[in-house]
Amino acid sequence: MSDKIPEGNRSARERLAQQREREKGREKRRRTLIVASAVVGVLALAAVVGLIAANAGKDDGGDTASGPAVAPSGAIGEDALTLPVGAADAPSTLTIWEDFRCPVCAQFETAFKDTITELADDGQVKVEYHLATIIDGNLGGTGSLRAANAAACAQDAGKFAAYHDVLFANQPPEPDDAYGKNSRLIELADEVEGLDTPGFRSCVEDGEHDSWVKKSDTAFREGGFQGTPTVLLNGESVFPSKGDEQISPENLKKWVAAANKGKKPGTATPSAPADGSSAPADPSSAPAS
Repeated sequence: MSDKIPEGNRSARERLAQQREREKGREKRRRTLIVASAVVGVLALAAVVGLIAANAGKDDGGDTASGPAVAPSGAIGEDALTLPVGAADAPSTLTIWEDFRCPVCAQFETAFKDTITELADDGQVKVEYHLATIIDGNLGGTGSLRAANAAACAQDAGKFAAYHDVLFANQPPEPDDAYGKNSRLIELADEVEGLDTPGFRSCVEDGEHDSWVKKSDTAFREGGFQGTPTVLLNGESVFPSKGDEQISPENLKKWVAAANKGKKPGTATPSAPADGSSAPADPSSAPAS
């Protein structure tokens, strides 16, 4: 008996092998498409969730803050609603509007925190944070407000950036209003060296910056933004995309490099402003004349 495969069987096996290879190729392309779609879906979710939350919160009548808006130490800009991080004379400005209960904001911070920190530390961008409370308006509760007030209290202590990161790293599920409890916000201060002080606790428990937070949220709504996070590079929206390019750590660095071409990195600090003066970060600490 011959050990050769009959020609008819050979052709059938070859066709079967080719078919299997084609199926493997189709499966690989399908998986690639699923992964790509998931990434785009997360970015699209940012816009959709933020828009729904922003619109749903517009008629929120739960404003419990009263009294004058007390800006945290070192806040800058119109109505002192901006919390700055990085060199004041950096050639580019990254403006970020966030809500500490916003899950997409937490996703953004997880993906971009290291990149933004690197760009700020290298003097490539100054980051201007603004706080909003749209999830309170959407789902009820006070966690957005309470967390934003606590972050402003951390700003008073010169520890906003570190506490901001802790709040997002420990963010509860969106329907869970855990940040509505001052005790939880004070507990998280333990994760920032030197923050848990009597002054910080008093600031949190008294809601010292509640009216300021509400004023910031009003500015967000009146600014025509679509939701949180809102991320602007030199005034141009870059989240979830810039032009035809989706945002990514690599693209963000590329966009900043293009904007900064031919410009020197910033070096100024809050204690050494860009104009060369030596004004203190907290005006209340300035000596009387």
